[in-house]
Amino acid sequence: MANALVSIQILPTTPGGESVIPYVDRAIDIIKAAGVPYRVAPLETTMEGELGHLLGVVRTMSEAMAEMGCPSVISQVKIYYNPGSGASMGRLLEKYPDGQ
Repeated sequence: MANALVSIQILPTTPGGESVIPYVDRAIDIIKAAGVPYRVAPLETTMEGELGHLLGVVRTMSEAMAEMGCPSVISQVKIYYNPGSGASMGRLLEKYPDGQ
């Protein structure tokens, strides 16, 4: 059972003021490759899994932005950690499965 939810909003400084969309798409691809449940929302993406693994995904995302030529990146991260009874997006969204 997962023990954490990590939400991330990644804000790369792009070379030459380019659109951030391709960079955000790359970050989401990294989440997909990590094999964890996730949910994309307009301002952040939430992942579910083991805290250490999810923090590694955040690190990989930051490193990928640098590899793509971003001189810097800001990541706003929220962590819900519950090692006792676990963490679940489904459980927290039971009342609002469609976000409304």
